[in-house]
Amino acid sequence: MTRVLWLAKIADASHVPTRAELTAGTDLTDGVAAIDGWSLANKPIETPTLGSTFETKIPGADEADDSSLTFYEDQTADTIEELLTKDVTGFMVMLRKGDVPGSRSMDVFPVRVGSRSAQYSVDNEAAKFVVNFSITEKPVQDAAIPPAAPTTERPATK
Repeated sequence: MTRVLWLAKIADASHVPTRAELTAGTDLTDGVAAIDGWSLANKPIETPTLGSTFETKIPGADEADDSSLTFYEDQTADTIEELLTKDVTGFMVMLRKGDVPGSRSMDVFPVRVGSRSAQYSVDNEAAKFVVNFSITEKPVQDAAIPPAAPTTERPATK
């Protein structure tokens, strides 16, 4: 159900893509073999007091986990390799429940590609490569998926 899209640009400063931007993006879903990271964590700040042996904490800075996508090698096309070159910037969009307009299940990660490397193996498995990403700004979480483009069907004639 989950869809994984690569968008080179998003016009909105808040990083929420339009339907046209989603449609223009590259759907990477079928090439993904594994996903790692793509979440936020908070680094709490300890706030001890002299009057208690209990050490309290308050929320501190948020940080993104190290994030990567592992892809299957394609014997005939280099689409993903050409899109995700070292240092390229863009947006990784995760539609957690699929492309369901109105669902608040879209996460948008502003990213920069840190590296891309083949995963060599002598095991009986599909060839793969890993792309490591740095999340460069605070991700947008739980955004509403924009409405689908209206259809332009003509009414049936008699």
